[in-house]
Amino acid sequence: MTKPAGGLLGRADRAAGGLAADLALYLISAVFALVTGLTSTLLPHRGWGLIAAWGYLAAALLVIVQLVLRGRPLSGDRIRTWLAWSTWTAVALVPLVVEAAQRAGGRTDRAQEEVLVVEAMGKSLLEHGTPYLSRGGIAALPLDERLLGYRPYQPGMAVFGLPRALAGDHWCTDARIWFAITAVVALGSAVALLRPFHPFPVRAVQAATVLPVTALTLATGGDDIPVLALCLLALALAATGRFGWSGVAVGGAAALKLFAFPVVAVLAVLALVAGRGGGSLPVTAVGGPARRFLPFAAGLPVLALMPPLLVDSDSLIENVLRFPLGHGLVTSPAQSPFPGHLVAQHLPGGRVLAAALLAGTALVIAWRLLRRPPRDARHAALFCGWGLFAAILLMPTTRFGYLLYPVAFLVWAPALRTSARSAPEASQRSAPGAPEHRALRSSSGSAQQTHRFFGPIS
Repeated sequence: MTKPAGGLLGRADRAAGGLAADLALYLISAVFALVTGLTSTLLPHRGWGLIAAWGYLAAALLVIVQLVLRGRPLSGDRIRTWLAWSTWTAVALVPLVVEAAQRAGGRTDRAQEEVLVVEAMGKSLLEHGTPYLSRGGIAALPLDERLLGYRPYQPGMAVFGLPRALAGDHWCTDARIWFAITAVVALGSAVALLRPFHPFPVRAVQAATVLPVTALTLATGGDDIPVLALCLLALALAATGRFGWSGVAVGGAAALKLFAFPVVAVLAVLALVAGRGGGSLPVTAVGGPARRFLPFAAGLPVLALMPPLLVDSDSLIENVLRFPLGHGLVTSPAQSPFPGHLVAQHLPGGRVLAAALLAGTALVIAWRLLRRPPRDARHAALFCGWGLFAAILLMPTTRFGYLLYPVAFLVWAPALRTSARSAPEASQRSAPGAPEHRALRSSSGSAQQTHRFFGPIS
């Protein structure tokens, strides 16, 4: 199990071999789900809560059984990890499939607006070569439809809307199904990569799967989950010295949503430091890890941008930049009362002031990133977590749900501590130009299988 932090939180995490914290997590989550199912004003959330509450309660009962059998084979970390995956199935995947099937059957209250937007992107990409509507096209829509006319995602997100555009309205063409498939593959691969160092990273798995904010997001909206899962996979790949594949994973995430770009920046700095054998920045030459990482991390988002740029560049700017910055024809509904939003709404010149605070914070983080760059993937995850937490607090338009990014990164960080050697050391011991899969030799059979899949990218 991942070594927990010290102090009060560390003692709470270790209590009863971690089972006390597990029980608290599942019980609190069950209460949250039940309250959501009974009181939420959002009907997709209600549908999720009434199903998920039973899954969380079942998980809590199984933890109680583990407490009774503590010290026996059924109470170890292996069982705790499998319980986390099983709970995710019950509280996220089952509600997702139920809501997708009900939606395919004609119900119009079984998906958040994000799902409709992503599917519209896929249809528009097929018909017009760009997933975006122009400002004039959005203005031509009825007033109550203009909000859904905006698609504030990177062009790659349209891929998840293609199944419905190609095959029609079925439960299996719901964009959330494909969000979930991407998340399962990415998270499963990340855990497999880390198993030689942390055989059962319970807390990391729980943070990425069963937390209510994660399960609710996947079941009802879902577009953030594949982005987060690919970022976590990129961190795991970097932790084991596979910087080329790390670039593929985080580049794919950045082709979906702007939230992945800070992760690209942090991992790029880590790759540069790794190429210097752990030395400090600035560097005068790009080392092997950076040469493998940067083409994919930067190239995939650029490649995704090319079609809409060539077809209608102004529609891309309207959707991806003007609308999130508050200059669209309608206002974004992302209005959670964080400091940035409160400053923008209630102070004279508040929007400019909030933007200045956000930019200043970004400069401070960038300065610290260059002066004291992360030396391993664990520190990179901490940079990502705290940096995104600060950004979410100061953004003029944001949502509570976005906190799933920093929470997942911060809880994931301890599982990225590799016991054999850090990613920079792995790169230093590899001969120049050597295949990436030689950077770290796995000691278990499952790790070797994953190792063969994530082969060299030169």
